[in-house]
Amino acid sequence: MRPADYDDGTAAAGPVGPGASVTAPRLGPVEWLRFAWRQLTSMRTALLLLLLLAIAAVPGSLVPQRSSDPNGVVQYFADNPDLAPVLDSFQMFDVYTSVWFSAIYLLLFVSLIGCIIPRTKHHLEALRARPPKTPARLSRLSAYTERELADAGPAGGDAEAAIASAAAALGKAGYRVERYDQRGAPSVSAERGYLRETGNLVFHTALVGVLVAVAIGGGFGFSGQRVIVEGQSFVNTLAAYDSFNPGRFFDDGRLTPYRLTLDELDAVYETENTDALGQPIDFTAHVTIDGPDGANERDVKVNEPLYEYGTDVYLLGNGYAPTITVRDPDGEVVFTDSVPFLPQTANLTSIGVVKVPDGLSEQIGLVGFFYPTQDVLSTGAYTSTYPDLVYPVLTLNVYSGDLGIDDGTPRSVYQLDTSGMEQLTGGQTGVDSVELMPGESTELPNGLGTVEFESASPDAASDDFSQSVARFASFDVHHDPSQVWVLVFALLILGGLLLSLFVPRRRVWVKAVTRPDGRVVLEYAGLARGDDPGLERAVEEFADRHAGPVSSRAEAASGPENPST
Repeated sequence: MRPADYDDGTAAAGPVGPGASVTAPRLGPVEWLRFAWRQLTSMRTALLLLLLLAIAAVPGSLVPQRSSDPNGVVQYFADNPDLAPVLDSFQMFDVYTSVWFSAIYLLLFVSLIGCIIPRTKHHLEALRARPPKTPARLSRLSAYTERELADAGPAGGDAEAAIASAAAALGKAGYRVERYDQRGAPSVSAERGYLRETGNLVFHTALVGVLVAVAIGGGFGFSGQRVIVEGQSFVNTLAAYDSFNPGRFFDDGRLTPYRLTLDELDAVYETENTDALGQPIDFTAHVTIDGPDGANERDVKVNEPLYEYGTDVYLLGNGYAPTITVRDPDGEVVFTDSVPFLPQTANLTSIGVVKVPDGLSEQIGLVGFFYPTQDVLSTGAYTSTYPDLVYPVLTLNVYSGDLGIDDGTPRSVYQLDTSGMEQLTGGQTGVDSVELMPGESTELPNGLGTVEFESASPDAASDDFSQSVARFASFDVHHDPSQVWVLVFALLILGGLLLSLFVPRRRVWVKAVTRPDGRVVLEYAGLARGDDPGLERAVEEFADRHAGPVSSRAEAASGPENPST
């Protein structure tokens, strides 16, 4: 029954038989490249790459990163000597600059752009195209209804007038309309909903925009951290930061010079609810920022950053900074500073380090614990039972020996390497740790000198410790030149997504058909691209508005009731 020249592709493989198979054409290098490009630029591949990018970012939150927490990486190697080298071989400590993460990122770029460009071209062509011709058999469509044309009703009159009125009504409803006349059957073809595809393209284009903006912001931006004690200042220069993470293309010459002074840090704690006693309620850093525009007083809260001179200043944390003064045996000051103590518990039991490299007969280091409201546990250990200054106590363990800072090796100011030092107080020495309250001083072991815990408010009453210890605040200074663009693209993503979800893509036809018995019937039909559960109802409602409901059309066709019958 097949034509004589029929070829199913098996001729090259030999005679047709039960085991014969279709021989596919061979693909050359160009064809393979075209195939790979089509697979890469498919929407399915783009969604898969987006999912892979999200999964690939997970390790960056599970292990410390060299770009943001280099000390954490060093500590991770110390804690996991066997696992850390294996993870490092897979670039787990440099996730966001790794080869595999960059590959996914770049492939996602290419895939999205390859999807968007041809779809945009096709969409523009569709916008300029005429609505399609009216199908010959509208009754085959699922959304279909018909009304008989009568003299009465909104669509009363001849077929041409009815189609003209339908075209006008569809045009007012936002449809693009086109009149057709096929074999004496006038009709109107209408379509709308191209805004759905526009929203889809806006969504994907804005997604590319977000990726580009984030990449640019990460390359030209920076993030720096600085701890400031009350009364002290920070100048926006590279050397003034405690830690600094620049972008790949960052230029420190573009830093705007300004000075940030921490005037006071207010902390409010829960005092009435016994179940949440001591829980922080609010932190407010009162600062003065002095820049090209003069000095201005500002407030910085945890969720209310300061936006000045192209930088965002965030309040990250806070604690206490006891003022410690060390004097030599002759009473000369060799060290004095308000030292930030890092909180270890919710009640701000804090630990800090003081290093005195010069001025005494030997170098000493002090490892201290500060208790804002000191209490004694059943084991004899000290702890803090409330985060505010009610009964502040400072304890210090004294070490003597080489601090390890003379060889030029960078050392953390918050850690003291005691491996090569001799412990003079506390622990197994048999000598009690130094214990001080604000305003008190005591002698150091071995006649090294004295140490004093100075009160920040020496004129206050002896039992008023509320202002006796200065506080510190840790700030994160962030600069991202792409913030505005990320916001714009994010809003476009949201708008495009809403359009693509809620704008239906529909085509509607109205045709006047003359039946064999001479009746003229108006056929209404609709077709949707994708799921559109409201299509049938929309076609029915338009038919009712245009030609009237079925019951009213039947009454108009039968005429008025005869009273004599």
